[in-house]
Amino acid sequence: MTLREPNGVTSRLVCLDTVMVDVALDIGDLPPRGGDALSSQRTIAAGGGFNVMSAARRQGHDVAYLGQLGLGPMADLARATLEGEGVEILVNPRGPLDLGLCIVLVDQGAERTFVTSPGAELTLSGDELRRVRWREGDVLYVSGYDVVYPDLAQVVVPWLSELDAGVVVGFDPGPRALDIDDSVRDAVLSRTNWLLLNDAEARLLSNADSPEKAIRYFTDRYDFDGVVVRLGARGCVVRAREELWDVGGFSVTARDTNGAGDVHNGVMLAALVAGESVEVAARRANAAAALSVTVFGPATGPSQRATDEFLEDRAHEARPVVLEPNP
Repeated sequence: MTLREPNGVTSRLVCLDTVMVDVALDIGDLPPRGGDALSSQRTIAAGGGFNVMSAARRQGHDVAYLGQLGLGPMADLARATLEGEGVEILVNPRGPLDLGLCIVLVDQGAERTFVTSPGAELTLSGDELRRVRWREGDVLYVSGYDVVYPDLAQVVVPWLSELDAGVVVGFDPGPRALDIDDSVRDAVLSRTNWLLLNDAEARLLSNADSPEKAIRYFTDRYDFDGVVVRLGARGCVVRAREELWDVGGFSVTARDTNGAGDVHNGVMLAALVAGESVEVAARRANAAAALSVTVFGPATGPSQRATDEFLEDRAHEARPVVLEPNP
């Protein structure tokens, strides 16, 4: 059941993760330095935090974007995309900068390589953040990209420390987790309710040799409601309510892995907002992520109906298993 305030207003997934415009190019192999590569297809679309928001929105949940889009052709493209998806935009756009751009090179193994050119998304101000009116049950999604850049971290971290305790915070440190200043990362983790990260990031941050040990490292140091370690095609491991769950993945033919982690995060948090159990939310997130990698391009999160049908077809596969029950 969807969480609601007494006045009947639906709670939201509010995304702080920055939106950019992705230019995705499908290539065979990365070119050598000074070389060239031919792209078989391309897409130009809103990316970054939009991948998380669109994934949750397509599952039928209310979603809002808490970020600065700027002014210019890239901002226009992103704004139209957000509005077309039904995402509420919480911050009024302003100049002089346009939105940033990310070049995504997808090779024949479905792996992606990024080149990022930041823009207006890094100019979000503390005043713009403090104007947000929160609803009961809202969940805030924060990315490592919100705090890896020092100027933006100086705005976001103090604001997070002042945030009402009733707002649930989900944090994904992202692939540049080790580039985040140690004190900044610790401050964000201290305000995090749900830690969301992939296997490689979990091992890097914890120096552990397994997802289970990485989760124990984090839970020994921080008071999280839950930790999710994504394992790609193998699904994920989740700890919540003093229980450790192994939630298996689904076998599919991968076309493009770009944004799969974002889809998993968006669907996982949205399902939790909607009141689903941890194991049901994780299995649904695994299914949505699996479906997303079968399509080329950004923002490939599936619809609620497609996810339901996939889970029905695979009803006897990848059932959640309790590794450590609640004592």
